[in-house]
Amino acid sequence: MRFDSILGTVGNTPAVRINKLAPPNVNLYVKIEAFNPLGSVKDRLALGVIEDAEKRGELKPGQTVVEATSGNTGIGLAMVCAAKGYPLVVTMADSFSVERRKLMRFLGAKVILTPAAERGTGMVKKAVALAKQNGWFLTRQFENEANADFHSRTTAREIINDFAGERLDFWVTGFGTGGTLKGVARVLEKERPETKIIVAEPAEAPMLTSGTEQQRNADGSPAAGHPAWNPHPIQGWSPDFIPKLTGDAIAAKYVDRILTIPAPEAVQWSKKLAAQEGIFVGVSAGGTFGAAMKVCADAPNGSTVLAMLPDTGERYLSTGLFADIPADMTEEEQAIAKSIA
Repeated sequence: MRFDSILGTVGNTPAVRINKLAPPNVNLYVKIEAFNPLGSVKDRLALGVIEDAEKRGELKPGQTVVEATSGNTGIGLAMVCAAKGYPLVVTMADSFSVERRKLMRFLGAKVILTPAAERGTGMVKKAVALAKQNGWFLTRQFENEANADFHSRTTAREIINDFAGERLDFWVTGFGTGGTLKGVARVLEKERPETKIIVAEPAEAPMLTSGTEQQRNADGSPAAGHPAWNPHPIQGWSPDFIPKLTGDAIAAKYVDRILTIPAPEAVQWSKKLAAQEGIFVGVSAGGTFGAAMKVCADAPNGSTVLAMLPDTGERYLSTGLFADIPADMTEEEQAIAKSIA
């Protein structure tokens, strides 16, 4: 298969059956977004918002692009901007993994770190200020309808095609920016209305579960952090506010159930997916998979469940996910090494 550029490889990720971890009475599948060229579902968002801005004339040739990111959106944007010739500046809280910064810089982006204490809203404010001061194009991933639209045209269509003529009883996802949730859910609502939409969020930051409204500015951006948010290690799964696109999906009543997953469970499920299924994904994927397992526990016999796995595990090498994975040989490995003369 041949492509005119790397951008042609975005999307068309596989839905893979879970064989060992799934209950025997349920058909559990995962959609592995790590198969995107830069390893996450945010590659779709990045391509969608940039191409939309080009079509609208909002992004001029050579203009600098700027965005606030926990990492994956910035990495996706760095790929797209490199391929299309746009300079990119990203703002990111300094609490996110070091490898994300290095990946973006390796792809040619400039990374501006903001204090962790200022949370997600702090890095967003920095990006907005930089855009206004310099006339840069702000992608506004949390409010930009092109984000959700791209998922409706790609992710949703892939799911519809993969399960055409078959059962699809539950679709499980985190919310992140809300682009995947809104974009896919509205298509399933129309074409597969029997499919229940399940949203997962960190137990440490139960913003959706709280039922408390998010304060917003006139453009839909957060006016302040959400009161139910607390720091959590599931990077990219939720900023310290409910994004507009997520709020839209909740308001439209697309979501049938919200589940909370503690961070330690998310970590354990990520590890189990790697060790028992050979599926190498990050902590947010582990959290979503944990929610899918909860769904499976009380799903009717013969149900089909599909869970979104947002990114690759390589984004987390410097985080707690790999804290107990040694670089040097273990005692058991040393014994194996010495077992031959």
